[in-house]
Amino acid sequence: MFRRLRTAFFVRGIAAVSLLTLAAGASFARAAADGPGPPSADRRLQDSQDDLGIPGRGAGRLAEGQQDLSSAMESRILGPPAPTAGEAVSRGADGRVTLRAFRLSEPITVDGVLDDPVYDQVPAAEGFVQQEPDEGAAVSESTRVWVLYDADSLYIAAELEEDHPELLMANEMRRDQRNIDWGDSFSVILDTFYDQRNGFLFHTNALGALFDAQVTDERNTNSDWNTVWWVKSRLVEDGYTLEIRIPFRSLRYAAGGPQLWGINFRRRIKHRNEQAFLTPTPQAYSRNGLERLSNAATLVGLEAPAGSRRMELKPYAIGSQTHVPLNDRLNEWSGDVGADFKFGVTDGLTADVTWNTDFAQVEDDETQVNLSRFSVFYPEKREFFLEGQGVFGFGGRQARGFGGGGGSDIPIPFFSRSIGISGGSAVPILGGARLHGRAGAYQMGLLNIQTGEAQGVDAESTNFSAFRMKRDIFSRSNVGVIATHRNVTADGSGSNSLYGVDGNFNPTDHIRINTFYMATSEPGVETGHRAASYLGQFRYDTDLLDISAERLYLGEDFNPGMGFVRRRDFTKDGGSVTFAPRPRGIEAIRQVEFQVRADNYDRPDGETETREYMFEVQTIFESSDRLFVDHTVTEEHLLEGFSLSSEVGVPAGDYRFSRTGVRVRMGSHRPFSGFLRYEFGDFFGGTRRQVSYRGRAEFNTRFSLEPNVSLNWIEVPEGNVRAQVSRLRATYTVSPRSFLGALVQYNSAAQLFSANVRYRWEYSPGSDLFVVFSTNRDGDDGLSGLSDRALVVKFTRLFRF
Repeated sequence: MFRRLRTAFFVRGIAAVSLLTLAAGASFARAAADGPGPPSADRRLQDSQDDLGIPGRGAGRLAEGQQDLSSAMESRILGPPAPTAGEAVSRGADGRVTLRAFRLSEPITVDGVLDDPVYDQVPAAEGFVQQEPDEGAAVSESTRVWVLYDADSLYIAAELEEDHPELLMANEMRRDQRNIDWGDSFSVILDTFYDQRNGFLFHTNALGALFDAQVTDERNTNSDWNTVWWVKSRLVEDGYTLEIRIPFRSLRYAAGGPQLWGINFRRRIKHRNEQAFLTPTPQAYSRNGLERLSNAATLVGLEAPAGSRRMELKPYAIGSQTHVPLNDRLNEWSGDVGADFKFGVTDGLTADVTWNTDFAQVEDDETQVNLSRFSVFYPEKREFFLEGQGVFGFGGRQARGFGGGGGSDIPIPFFSRSIGISGGSAVPILGGARLHGRAGAYQMGLLNIQTGEAQGVDAESTNFSAFRMKRDIFSRSNVGVIATHRNVTADGSGSNSLYGVDGNFNPTDHIRINTFYMATSEPGVETGHRAASYLGQFRYDTDLLDISAERLYLGEDFNPGMGFVRRRDFTKDGGSVTFAPRPRGIEAIRQVEFQVRADNYDRPDGETETREYMFEVQTIFESSDRLFVDHTVTEEHLLEGFSLSSEVGVPAGDYRFSRTGVRVRMGSHRPFSGFLRYEFGDFFGGTRRQVSYRGRAEFNTRFSLEPNVSLNWIEVPEGNVRAQVSRLRATYTVSPRSFLGALVQYNSAAQLFSANVRYRWEYSPGSDLFVVFSTNRDGDDGLSGLSDRALVVKFTRLFRF
């Protein structure tokens, strides 16, 4: 009986997603044929130099498609008119840029060497402008970029000169590592729907590393989005050169034919701590300058295949040996198969179906010690849930990451780790479906997942559903709705539902207003104010001045069954002011930031529970090193105590204490980089000292160590606590698509030692071989008893149709 009910829930969920998928396809699909088959290595001449529009070489016979573009799309260009024939760039008096893409006229091989004839025939885009350190000045090193295309792919080539090539810094080859962008690097972002909000981001460096990401709403970056693309880089005598190839079928864009896209480039020159863009980019945009698609150039002259739909099938096969002595599973061998299927419903909407989903290749969570009374946040790492997650962001925040992780008090209505994980243990995912993407001014996400039962895990088979839709309004604002439902709660007491609306408004480049209202419902829990949450948030942000204010409420019975809540039952009023001058008379210092912040948390009865004041000074040096000094004063009025360890706790009562911290960030140009922090002061009637280091040691371009150590010494009236968390990640990178990594961890509070060793080989773009070994031990010394051990080999293969 139960199996039939479980199957019924699963079938009903899949059917619902399928019906909505078909409905969306019927509503939004355009009459466009599928794109051409797999691209070949070389590209053939279409018509000779006439297609390039180069003066003196048949410029009067500009390609017919480019003539149509100038007449039909000129009025849509958000910038100066298209460049004249034979020019790559046109610039307006307001700083806006229009860039031309050129159709390939000869074969090209993506090898990083700019020796193909096209580079002599086609003008390059130049005139890059600094954002840092001297806003508006010309880039200090010669930077030239070409944008080319053929029937199958978009090509981007760059010639990046260096006056001092011996200072060029490139030390990361692992795919999707943010370290790629910390040294000398080159980046491109593509706004393929020309909506000035969303795009596809690509980073690389002189080692040919690959980093791809999906950007939503100009500031939410999902670095776990992956697609198929190629890059080759070459070190040359005076810098480095590179070539990028991105198949059109790896992107989403409007119906085929002449296109208008947004595009921007960023170059980082590390030894100067400089970054420059194709378009003038204010320092106020800070690190998000590239994601500011409203500031991007307009790309013209591009003709894409008819439609950006595709179908992908990615089956997997897995074999494993598991040893869990406590459960009498001794060297147990097993194997399994499963698959993910992806297809384009329309040019902007993608449907995914997963069957017998497996995440054995995912790296272990980083262990944490909780020395507070609030919930601990662990980020999502599973690939299926990471792709397309941006659309589920709510209230101006991402679906994962959240600008400081789970340390924020703002609740998360949809957090995918609620699916397939119970009490830290994996629960099998039988299957599911998802629809996500864009249809005109709407972004939407729809997900339905069915989980099963697992041996030794107290979790019932559960159906999970989530729906999210946003509607773009004005130039950079949106409003939306969200709903989630699970038919069995985590404690098995019944179903749980959530409904919410939000609005995110950007009336100017410097003002942002975020707001939402959410409510939850469960059997036996009265709906109303106690089961609701709302937010009002304002921010004014410039390079010199940053002012923010917010009011956040979480009711006592507000319980997002598919979300995450760090702190419950409070009303928070808070705000901050940051003043950040750039002293011109101190050569070694680029900027100094002074920040004052105050937060007040009230209980439902109006009495104060927590009040906190913080003052921080941050000094940003020209070398990219940073120095932070902060002082915090806290008042706590606890109605209930909480535990610091199994033997020591903090009793209820009134407390007032202060603490001071000093933190140094050593720039990534150093052999030993990262954050070193020392904090000292009072703590709930006692004292607390903390020393921590999180960084990276580089031995060469292939081998690195990333130590992470946190030591806490706490003395309170109830007793003393010493808490230690140590992590060491070692990585050897074979190539940009292959690496061997190990993560070793020790947690003194949990008396746990763990090790996770992973080998990944992306033997073909999108297809992987994983070999993973993991072990956990516990005991007073963290090594005494073996809890579990596993060896997993997983093989995946991507087929594109």
